[in-house]
Amino acid sequence: MTTGTPRTLAEELRTRTDSGLIGLLRARPDLLNPVPGDVTQLATRAGTRASVVRAVERLDRFALQTAEALAVAPDPCPYGTLGALMGGDAGDPAVAAELPRAVAELRAQALVWGLDERLRLVRTARELLTPSAAHPSPTGLGPSVAEATAGMSPGRLQEIISTAGLPTTHDPVTAVAALTALFSDRARMAALLDTAPAESVAVLDKLLWGPPYGGVTDRPAPHLQWLLDRGLLIPAGGRNVVLPREAALHLRAGRAHRTPEPLPPALAPATERDPQLVDNAAASQAFTALATVEELLKEWDLGGPPVLRAGGMSVRDLKRTAAALDTTEQLAAFWLELSYGAGLIAPDGEADERFAATPAAEEWLQLPDRERWAVLAAAWLPATRTPGVVGTADAKGRALAALGPHLDRSPAPEVRRRALTLLADLPPGTSVPATAVLTRLRWERPLRGAGVVTGPAAAAVGEGSPSTPSLAGSPSAPADDLRSRLAQWALAEAELLGVTGRGALSTHGRALIATTSEAGVPTAAETDTSATRAAALLAPLLPEPLDHVLLQADLTAVAPGPLHRPLAEALGVLADIESKGGATVYRFTPASVRRALDAGRSAAELREFLSTHSRTPVPQPLAYLIDDVARKHGQLRIGAAAAYVRCDDDALLSEILADRRAAPLRLRRLAPTVLAAQTAPDELLEGLRAMGYAPAAESAAGDVLIARADSYRTAPRTAPTPVPDGPPSPDRTLLEAAVRAIRAGDLAATAERKPVHAPAQAPAPGAFPRTTSAETLATMQAAVLTNSAVWIGYVNADGAASQRVIAPVRVEGGFVTAYDHTSDEVRTYPLHRITGVAELADDSV
Repeated sequence: MTTGTPRTLAEELRTRTDSGLIGLLRARPDLLNPVPGDVTQLATRAGTRASVVRAVERLDRFALQTAEALAVAPDPCPYGTLGALMGGDAGDPAVAAELPRAVAELRAQALVWGLDERLRLVRTARELLTPSAAHPSPTGLGPSVAEATAGMSPGRLQEIISTAGLPTTHDPVTAVAALTALFSDRARMAALLDTAPAESVAVLDKLLWGPPYGGVTDRPAPHLQWLLDRGLLIPAGGRNVVLPREAALHLRAGRAHRTPEPLPPALAPATERDPQLVDNAAASQAFTALATVEELLKEWDLGGPPVLRAGGMSVRDLKRTAAALDTTEQLAAFWLELSYGAGLIAPDGEADERFAATPAAEEWLQLPDRERWAVLAAAWLPATRTPGVVGTADAKGRALAALGPHLDRSPAPEVRRRALTLLADLPPGTSVPATAVLTRLRWERPLRGAGVVTGPAAAAVGEGSPSTPSLAGSPSAPADDLRSRLAQWALAEAELLGVTGRGALSTHGRALIATTSEAGVPTAAETDTSATRAAALLAPLLPEPLDHVLLQADLTAVAPGPLHRPLAEALGVLADIESKGGATVYRFTPASVRRALDAGRSAAELREFLSTHSRTPVPQPLAYLIDDVARKHGQLRIGAAAAYVRCDDDALLSEILADRRAAPLRLRRLAPTVLAAQTAPDELLEGLRAMGYAPAAESAAGDVLIARADSYRTAPRTAPTPVPDGPPSPDRTLLEAAVRAIRAGDLAATAERKPVHAPAQAPAPGAFPRTTSAETLATMQAAVLTNSAVWIGYVNADGAASQRVIAPVRVEGGFVTAYDHTSDEVRTYPLHRITGVAELADDSV
């Protein structure tokens, strides 16, 4: 084991405990795919650009500010120097208190290594965060004096240090060192600036907090020339100049950031409400959500709109769906995507593809309300499909369609769960403005959705004022970045689904997001369990279905609450829904009564149905309406000849023939009681009904056909699978097994070996041992007798070579049975596949 000061990241990782390595792999799961062979591979992979970018993007604002300060600090950087950069010359108690936590987080994620006296930012992170002309730093600092003067002529360097009051030197290196020492010395730098013209100081103030670059003319003004002559502004190519880092830090009183943010923003102002009122409001909205999805399935009972060639549904069909649900297009897109994510609707897969309800929708409709809500909640929480982007343009400028492709946003589940977790941290019944939640989320992940770096920006220092660039991770990061929009949509959707009520997390909402997973990301089974547990808490708050309505004399019926499903379905055929809300109003019309008669009900059955399910007597106007429509219903008969009209009353047929509105039907009399038509039977039915008649269709045998619509369903479909945001979070078992494999591989790669023959023949580090078959057998037998471990080279059946540390247990029949430290298991190896064997040094295992 490495002792003393580590020289590399790999050496420091070797000194970590197993729990430390487990913490690293849990925070950066991309390092596990595939499992590194040893600690050196782990350190190499942890330093790759893709992995470092992912790790940096997951830092909170203060940890990111700490990493940015290390990027502009000397390498290596003592802890005291880092503290001065973060807190300034005057110090900041909050920064001093939180800095150890930030450094520990950076070290735990292998972004920083080394002892406190020699903190080092990994090379890739330094390249990402170090200021440059192409990639400005959120600190607003520019290059150091040494970096800015690279390529400057030695004569010009001597002129600068001489004008700054320093003695000339014999080489550029000492000249740069002298100028750096001057800018870093608070007393001497203050004395130099005391002699500066006021206009020069004003220019420095413009560049103080960034961007540090500015533009000058070919003939700078005297106050600019004063700065150029003393190195306070250094040419940066073309007509650009830059403020050196050391000079800027003096002007900032040593602070790397204008506003360090060591503490997360408070969730305020908080509004406290009775938790019971919150739960009731959430339950009411949950019931509305169930009714809305049920209405959508009913609307698509006979099939939904066609699927566009590129996927999804058209804008016109989305508007129609929104009108049918009595909501906005954006909310309609949410209900569509929620139903799609729950597997209730899907494309039917036919040649003329269209959307329709799935067989799972039938099962869902038969479930109790609480179980139906659990299905929706379990589908919503981990969903990556984001209805909020419907209607926006994709990368190619095409509008994104509801239920179409390219709606997945991988960070959505993490943002959704984190936003709800922040609400769960508040006392029950407490709500905060959405802006407070968004501000906290931006502090926790300032780079997610905003990118790591931005393009260069320069200020005109000759005249005018500089513009401040929008820097990744800065407090001025835009509020409309993807993560913020995902959080806004998550809070709005939680309210629509009844997870929250009046902006506060409900009791069943807390149960929904509860998880026992160490990584904080539950599995699908855990999500289903949490949803079921939450639904059990919601169930007592949902209204009980009613088995009655109130009939009124104005041909309406009022349902004072939700109705049992059979009653609601039957009443939906007999009457039209006029208004919804806490109470649903149904209106009886001749068309609605005829619809019930077409479905096979008689007038007597309709009156019996109403008297059974009404708490008030059947009004006389409604009874008259039913009898009047029933008396006319079926008096005319439509059949397939191409089509014909049959009626026992020849005067009625004469009346139809004489009506001008019948001209499009092209009728002619075949007999006193029969008319023939040149239109299809269904068109003839609709045409006569539009003229005010009540015809009925009949079969070839002359019986009345019952017009009962059959539901259209797709073939069985699976719900869309969420698109993960990076590799999945590993469980404890996988992490422990990976650490054991890394330790064993590291032992095999770094263990000291005894020479096979003479010291000159000892295998070089990383090389495979080479011994004869006889030597291999003898060494194995000796290892069995002494119960010691040996190092072997092994070639498997696929020809892949590897090195292993094994402890032989038995050698017989051309095989050796041994405990393999690399795989942490007992295995049997054919002796002929072992390339060689070497004993380990006595203190290697």
